[in-house]
Amino acid sequence: MISEDIKNKYQLVIGLEVHSQLLTNSKMFAADGAEYGKAPNTQISVITLGHPGTLPKVNKKAIEFAIKMGLACNSEITRHNIFARKNYFYPDLPKGYQITQDKGPICVGGTVPIKLEDGTTKEVLLNRVHMEEDAGKSIHLAGESDTFVDYNRAGTALIEIVTEPDLRSPEEAYAFLAEIKKLVKYLDICDGNMEEGSLRCDANISVMLKGAKEYGKKVEVKNMNSFRNVFRAIEHEHERIIGILEAGEEVVSETRTFDANTGTTASMRTKEDLNDYRYFPEPDLSPVVVSEEWLNSIKESMPTLPRDYHRKFVEAYGLPDYDAGFLTESKEMAIWFDSLCSKTKNYKAASNWMMGPIKSSLNDSEYQIENFPINADSLADLIALIDEGKVSFTVASQKIYPELLQVSNETALEIAQRLNLIQESDEGSLRPIVEAVLAANAAKVAEYKSGKKGLMGMFMGQVMQKSQGKADPKVATKLLTELLQN
Repeated sequence: MISEDIKNKYQLVIGLEVHSQLLTNSKMFAADGAEYGKAPNTQISVITLGHPGTLPKVNKKAIEFAIKMGLACNSEITRHNIFARKNYFYPDLPKGYQITQDKGPICVGGTVPIKLEDGTTKEVLLNRVHMEEDAGKSIHLAGESDTFVDYNRAGTALIEIVTEPDLRSPEEAYAFLAEIKKLVKYLDICDGNMEEGSLRCDANISVMLKGAKEYGKKVEVKNMNSFRNVFRAIEHEHERIIGILEAGEEVVSETRTFDANTGTTASMRTKEDLNDYRYFPEPDLSPVVVSEEWLNSIKESMPTLPRDYHRKFVEAYGLPDYDAGFLTESKEMAIWFDSLCSKTKNYKAASNWMMGPIKSSLNDSEYQIENFPINADSLADLIALIDEGKVSFTVASQKIYPELLQVSNETALEIAQRLNLIQESDEGSLRPIVEAVLAANAAKVAEYKSGKKGLMGMFMGQVMQKSQGKADPKVATKLLTELLQN
């Protein structure tokens, strides 16, 4: 372990490369299906396998998805796009080269805002977003000496989101990945599933002395399939590189692989040993021109983004930043809540229901918010019952809400009436109950009057018990205070 004093001498520098598989029905340059989980080598064709004489054709939907990502990140959209061949050999790259974008990415620059632990926001600078095709998948089965190759994934449409070396801690890298996942899901261009490989991340990591003007030599860490593993890999490399420098040795610029079982990395190959990829323009694909008309139509189809919902929930609905953060974690949750707020003006109560009972129900069931058995109208009606003083929140959450969860065809009010839960707010009806409670507890009344004001809770409990939970707490408290003062 490196001491904090030594760590504090150095500045950690991180750049991320995030590969996002696009939710297109077919591949980037072929009509083969792109669905995950199909039997091996069933979604392939002569184009995917790179047979001689076959010609690729660009997937227009993939280009639209890439542009959407660029627009969401305020990138500059390249109007004249040329694809390139990146030449290298790998068993699961059937053509012997990958079609990608080299010097002319479809999206240039841009930023992604992330929320830091201290509550501030940082705009992470992007270098580019470019389009390319995925490789296949090598499979190593336990006990088998042979490697099996599944080409179903080969040719799947990808975008690669490349940051500048702008991140300074594992926490910032984690926050950036979470924001990217949220963005691609809001845009409906990727499912964000890291376990299935549809969102993958490589991290470029270096350290330099604080105050230095030049970055140190970087290492690239691959093979990370979760946000947590990216975090752990960066932590490990941070200490490993500092240890090398403190020992007076030189950092080797290399590609390393991460072992999730040990939390450590191991060398795969040095950067100096890599063959030149020999990029050159793809001769079988014409340039793709993004016209002003096409770009405007994509802009018009852009959905509301998480930062827009967050701003609306804070500014228009007056919610705390924490509430807005929770409510925008998923697109479906944000849409559902926004719909709820069109049916009630008690926005904070609506937020509390979402973060409390509804969150618990979602965690404890197979439901997602989009197929939740209680719709926004029913929840708004339940909130109104509380606001009108007809039921307490306790009764609403413990008695009426469970009934609504049973996909009841009754309204919240009908359930409250059927279960005899409507709150008693009439002072004339409640006064005899309060008087009876005080009469039965004369000694406690004397103690209260001598200064033991904490007994008010005991009196209220007995009033609620005697009224079978139907006493309006506000009215009961008013009567108790009035009678105890006399």
